[in-house]
Amino acid sequence: MSEFVRLEVAEGVGTIRLDRPKMNAISIQVQAELRAAAAEAAERDDVKAVVVYGGERVFAAGNDVKEMVDLTSSDMARISGSIQSAVNAVADIPKPVVAAINGYALGGGCELALAADFRIAADDATLGQPEVLLGIIPGAGGTQRLSRLVGPSTAKDIIFTGRLVKAEEALAIGLVDRLVPAASVYDEAVAWARQFRGAASLAVRAAKESIDRGLEVDLVTGLELERVQFAALFGTEDRTTGMRSFVTNGPGKAEFEGR
Repeated sequence: MSEFVRLEVAEGVGTIRLDRPKMNAISIQVQAELRAAAAEAAERDDVKAVVVYGGERVFAAGNDVKEMVDLTSSDMARISGSIQSAVNAVADIPKPVVAAINGYALGGGCELALAADFRIAADDATLGQPEVLLGIIPGAGGTQRLSRLVGPSTAKDIIFTGRLVKAEEALAIGLVDRLVPAASVYDEAVAWARQFRGAASLAVRAAKESIDRGLEVDLVTGLELERVQFAALFGTEDRTTGMRSFVTNGPGKAEFEGR
C-alpha cells in the first residue's frame, strides 16, 4: 500500500492524490508512489481521465530539500533520472490529465502540474520555479515544459529570478488554464475529467500522443506522426461507430466502447 500517494477511482475519473503532510514535499518515496499511481491509472480500463490533486491546502511545495542537502554531484547524477521519471510517468498517461491546484505549486510541484494536459487553479494559488534560490535549476522538466508552455522569455524570467507567480499572472501567461474559487478547484477538475467518460478513448489517446510527440520534432515529422495515427484509427470499432452514427443521427450521438 502506498503511504503518500493513492489512486482513487469513481465514475470513470481517477484521482492521483498526494497526501504527505505538511506541504506534499516530493521525496524519493513520493516519486516511486507517483510512478506506481500513474502506471495504474494508465492501465485501468475504468479510468478515462485523471485528476492530480494535492488537497485543499497545497498542491505540492517542491522536492524534498532535506533529502538533497548533503548529496554530491555523483549522488544526484545517479538519482536524477528517477526524479524526472516520476513526473514523466504522469505526463505519459495516455488519457486526459488535469492538475487541480490549491495553495502552492512550487519547484517539483510546479513541474508536476506542468506534466498535466490542463491546469485548473484556485484564484489565490501561487506557482513558481524557485530552484535558483537554492543554487540549482529545475530538474524534473521545468526548464523544458515551462518554456514550451509560456515561451522561452517568460520561462527565463520565472526561472532566472525564482520569483513566485500569482494566480492572475499564471492565467494571463498560460501557465494555468482556468481560475476558480479555492473551494471549487477539485470539483471543477473532476467535472473537466468526466467529460471524457464516454469519449472515443483511442482517438483521444492518439490526439494526445500526436500533440505531445509533435512538439518534440519538426513540422514535417509531426505531420507524419499525425498521419500515421489518423490512418490507424480507421482500424478501430469506435471509428466505425462514430462515422455511422454521424451519417444516421448527426454529430454527438455516438456511444463509444473504447475499442
